[in-house]
Amino acid sequence: MIEKAQEVIAAGKKKMEDAIFHLEEELKTYRAGKANPAVFNNVMVNYYGNPTPIPQVASINTPDAKTMLIQPWEKNMIGPIEKAIMDANLGFTPQNNGEMIRIQIPALTEERRKELVKKAKAASETAKVSVRNARRDAIETLKKLQKEGLPEDVEKDDENLVQKDTDNYTKKIDEILAAKEKEIMTV
Repeated sequence: MIEKAQEVIAAGKKKMEDAIFHLEEELKTYRAGKANPAVFNNVMVNYYGNPTPIPQVASINTPDAKTMLIQPWEKNMIGPIEKAIMDANLGFTPQNNGEMIRIQIPALTEERRKELVKKAKAASETAKVSVRNARRDAIETLKKLQKEGLPEDVEKDDENLVQKDTDNYTKKIDEILAAKEKEIMTV
């Protein structure tokens, strides 16, 4: 019975770690005024009838902090990639020279910076909700185990462990958000 309780705690912790991982991946796609190829991770291009992320059909290089070069592996993909970038509304104007696409990163306006911070806060709040849901699920399962014979003091101790994990991951989410907010607002 105690092993089951430990499995419940481990499963809850795994869900909380997944929420943190998802938040970090989401925040990587927010452009903060410097060249970052991760902004294209969610931009889909039509590749032989299949929606495919740009990094899977082209190499993306950053020769300097304000420029990105996208070189498709097939020349006929230049047009669809250019169209996908325009449709994604990232604030970029791609320049096509027939071989590759050059993107100059414009400076973020104050309004756009505030919009990105708001979006980052929403993403962090979603991550916190995921962490709280993992806590709720773990505690409900522990209470069921108590009814099935898990000693009450063990159940309470395990509940406290789950709460500590929740507090730690919530604090980590706040730290990640603060770092991203600082990165976005730095001119």
